[in-house]
Amino acid sequence: MSETGGSPPRPSLVIVGAGPRGTGIIERIAANLGGAHDGPGFDIHLVDPYPPGAGRIWRADQSPLLWMNSQAEDVTMFTDETVRMDGPVREGPTLHEWAGLDGRHFPDRRIQGAYLNWVYERAVAELPPAVTVRHHPRRALRVDGPRDGRQRVWLEGRPRPLPADLVILALGHLDAELDDEQRALGAYAEAHGLLHLPPDFTADSDLSRLAPGEPVLVRGFGLAFVDLMALLTEGRGGRYEGDPDGELTYVPSGREPVLHVGSRRGVPYRSKIGYGLEGERPPLPRFFGPAEVDELLARQGGFDFRRDVWPLIEKELGFAHYHRLYTAHPERTAMDRAGFEERYAAIADAAERAVLVAAAVPDPADRLDLAALDRPLAGARYGSYEEFQEGLRAHVEGDLARRHDPAYSPDLGVFLGLLSVYGQLIRLGDIGPWWHGFFSYLASGPPGPRLRQLLALSRAGVLHFVGADMAVAAEDGVFRASSPTVPGVSVEARALVEARLPEPTVARARDALLRELYDDGDVAETPEGLLAVDPADGRLLDRRGRPHPRRFALGPYTDSRAPGAFTRPRTGGPAFRQNDATARAVLAFLGESSYRAVA
Repeated sequence: MSETGGSPPRPSLVIVGAGPRGTGIIERIAANLGGAHDGPGFDIHLVDPYPPGAGRIWRADQSPLLWMNSQAEDVTMFTDETVRMDGPVREGPTLHEWAGLDGRHFPDRRIQGAYLNWVYERAVAELPPAVTVRHHPRRALRVDGPRDGRQRVWLEGRPRPLPADLVILALGHLDAELDDEQRALGAYAEAHGLLHLPPDFTADSDLSRLAPGEPVLVRGFGLAFVDLMALLTEGRGGRYEGDPDGELTYVPSGREPVLHVGSRRGVPYRSKIGYGLEGERPPLPRFFGPAEVDELLARQGGFDFRRDVWPLIEKELGFAHYHRLYTAHPERTAMDRAGFEERYAAIADAAERAVLVAAAVPDPADRLDLAALDRPLAGARYGSYEEFQEGLRAHVEGDLARRHDPAYSPDLGVFLGLLSVYGQLIRLGDIGPWWHGFFSYLASGPPGPRLRQLLALSRAGVLHFVGADMAVAAEDGVFRASSPTVPGVSVEARALVEARLPEPTVARARDALLRELYDDGDVAETPEGLLAVDPADGRLLDRRGRPHPRRFALGPYTDSRAPGAFTRPRTGGPAFRQNDATARAVLAFLGESSYRAVA
């Protein structure tokens, strides 16, 4: 297949990004064509310096110590009947079925990369012979072309562009230029001989400069921190002894730095739930579904997340929680289920609903308190640093015990509610960073074994906790961290690591193609700095709100970001729905009238 095309040129699609998103789009193209295509066909050009399927995040050349934060049975790249889409369902194996793993196992990322590569190869093999795919292991630098004509995609190291009737940006997680605070911290570090590691994908960070035995301040307590923790401990020769499902003891190698970690919440993300659903699944969505989203979108004056959306989410999550309590643990309720659910549905006011819950659920521990879940250290004060270490270890131990005990299975109901809510929110576009952080904290935390390792590191003195609302000051030739959780106490270090991914804002993205589109005024950004797209099919919107007829974008840097390019089986898969809509728009544009539009 020629990059320059022939005369007349074959129709062509360029997908920039070969990871799970790009792979998912090809799978949906193959599914919608259905293998019965007998037309002239078209070419698909897949542009990415990383391997198809795995992409950057799941590539093979990374440490086996870096795990997925999902169990193998909870990962699929294939659609099922729960995905609300116009295209056909094409079922396939989950990760654990494909790899022959225990479904409750947390695989390393390289195994997921192999699975994604297999999915990619299967999708390509299922395309009709007239549709060809070529991978270009290069970076895309820019895209140009008239709105009503063929596009050109310029690649690094190539003098001629790829011609494209359509372009899909499936870029995944983006590197970003530093913001003002990060630049100032970096300049201070350079001036004083310190080390500052800004937000980055941890597997790509140069951690060799973090010296053994030296204190390191770490800001961020999510999944990027968990990767950092693994690479700086086991990755430097340390090991764990004891029961992987119980208490562990860490045996240091002597090459570890000493980590002092804090964040806004001051606690790690909640543990993954360690048991499966038995019995009735909460019937979701119930109070925040398509009809409610339609009503919000139809409002003349727009909507406010906290005023208009959050009350619906709160009611939905409460319903999922209490539905599970009534179906799995009815002995812990004091009102008949039908009467409770009827009254719950009728009440719009949160305070009035709390009165109903108090009457129906005698034990406060069985009631859902989202504010307390979100900020467990709010208002907490400890008299000493040592007292706080013990207190936070107790918090983590309590979270582990609860998330692995089916007696607390309403937590699983809330988890399912969170997945349902996220699937609805995608249609509302950019709803701000708070929700995404809240969702990740409750629903996308680390595996239980990681938190047991964290406890062992704390007991061994390799890891210390700073507290909530961690503040970092660059002063007196050092970095200094403090928290109101432990008043009057601060920690000094000559190294600071920002343990989080870069913010996916368009204006600060390092991706050359995206930045050029932004600088040229060809794309619109939301108030949060995300790329604005048409929620129907992912077409790029310009600054007048017009969808581009030939350019699409999907992923976390857009305002229609879904919670991951793959998902748990039978949870609706909003990313799958997006992929299907985009694939069908592509096929319709290319004039493939013979493809199967199977519902």
